[in-house]
Amino acid sequence: MSQEYTTPVPDLDASEVPEPGAVTIVVPTFNESANIRELLHQITESVPARLPCEVVFVDDSTDDTPEVIKEAAQDCPFPVAVIHRDEPVGGLGGAVVEGLKAATSDWIVVMDGDCQHPPSLVPELVATGERANAGLVVASRYIKGGSRAGLAGSYRIAVSRGATWLTKMLFPRRLHGISDPMSGFFAIRRQAVTADVLKPLGYKILLELAVRSRPRQVAEVPFVFQDRFAGESKSTAQEGLRFLRHLAGLRTATPAARMVGFGLIGASGFVPNLLALWILTGLGMHYLPAEIVANQFGVAWNFLLIEQLLFRDRRLHRRWWDRAGRFALLANADLVLRIPLIALFVREFGMGALTATSVALVTTFVLRFAATEALVYLPRRKSRRKSRSESGGEQHRSRTARSTA
Repeated sequence: MSQEYTTPVPDLDASEVPEPGAVTIVVPTFNESANIRELLHQITESVPARLPCEVVFVDDSTDDTPEVIKEAAQDCPFPVAVIHRDEPVGGLGGAVVEGLKAATSDWIVVMDGDCQHPPSLVPELVATGERANAGLVVASRYIKGGSRAGLAGSYRIAVSRGATWLTKMLFPRRLHGISDPMSGFFAIRRQAVTADVLKPLGYKILLELAVRSRPRQVAEVPFVFQDRFAGESKSTAQEGLRFLRHLAGLRTATPAARMVGFGLIGASGFVPNLLALWILTGLGMHYLPAEIVANQFGVAWNFLLIEQLLFRDRRLHRRWWDRAGRFALLANADLVLRIPLIALFVREFGMGALTATSVALVTTFVLRFAATEALVYLPRRKSRRKSRSESGGEQHRSRTARSTA
């Protein structure tokens, strides 16, 4: 990887780790009971002598991982806490956000619970952040001295490199200076992140942090991705799909980007529309009712994609049948409105039929996008108050669930 992404990292000595040195190590876990003792042993061997620390596990497990953590923590010379979530909202990324909220130290280091991220690097991440006055320090596999050796198999390597390329292409400005946006191992200053603005989906929390609340100054240190100590990787095809949905959600976070996505999805709706029209007319249906019925296939297609890619985080404001009905009404109203507009442009402004149709298409598209946001997906006032209330209650429940082992 090109050296333009690398922040020079000086050789570190134990006595040179700057103050304040306290760090909270946040470890999201899902059925990692076989790795807990080894992970805490590695942290004990490499961190406390250089840096006062605490460890916060945010656990979504269905096995005995919380009990193993509490038992193993008795031998640790630092505080260990467990936050167990009965509902894994947001996946691994959501677990990290809960850990960020629970952290009490000036620095927070996020790492996996499978021992593929070496705890010996934790003091170096914090020291580099202090020296570079950085808000975020990423442990990178793709700068000089780093390696992805622990990625088993050519398939996982190809997926990792492809995901890295895709994210950097979609967010060139936000990810400038971050060579490994897929890394799950990084340090961040507590004051540099506002956990409430994060909306994680899946396991790539660094990408979420960098896009939504990236600190101005970012540094990197190389690290060698280790082999798993025990168990199997949690990376699945389903997680890959969640990652792609997350990318789409991040990329369409602004109104302008959502409008572009809305238009592209609308254009794709011509495929099921025309296919249904071809089938219905082929079965002998008159073209006029066939056109009306076929249009509903395009509407359904557009609704499903918009739900998944553009407004996924706003679907709770209304019931699905309410959203679907409103969306269908707006989509069909578009057809009714377009014809009078074309007639108006031709009669009153002297436009040709082709020009008038083009202007009408653009006009109704903008109106339909604005109406879809306002009438289908924007929360009502009562929903907003309820959402804030539930958010506060959820945060309270998370805090009280924290138990020091």
